[in-house]
Amino acid sequence: MDETVNIGPVELVVLAFPGAQADPATVAALQDVVAKGYVTLLDLVYLAKDEAGNIRQVDVDEDLQDVGLEILSIEAKALISDEDLDVVRDALEPGTSAAIIVYEETWARNFTSTARAAGGELVLHVQIPHEVVVAAVEAAL
Repeated sequence: MDETVNIGPVELVVLAFPGAQADPATVAALQDVVAKGYVTLLDLVYLAKDEAGNIRQVDVDEDLQDVGLEILSIEAKALISDEDLDVVRDALEPGTSAAIIVYEETWARNFTSTARAAGGELVLHVQIPHEVVVAAVEAAL
């Protein structure tokens, strides 16, 4: 690997929505964190399952307007695998959709590059569930 590559942590997330379109407010909030430079979108695939169980897939290089993601134009880096998509397809309930997004945590770019230069490596990343965080914050109040 080229040690001069300066990239922050990269994550894959799946956002599920009822219906066949992404929630406009959620998409706008994502665009806002991108515009502020906190994250950089690297890849995106949208899946929708109709009531009959048929799957529609829209890749980031296709027209995203029909699914409500047109403000998220990016140049895909092919980081979402067929295996990732299979997991999401299998988990989708009829009448729902999901955006599979890969993003770089741009805010951490310098921090992680500096740690790598010192021989450090991210060895564990655990996301604490929202409800656990809320309960802990409420208990502290």
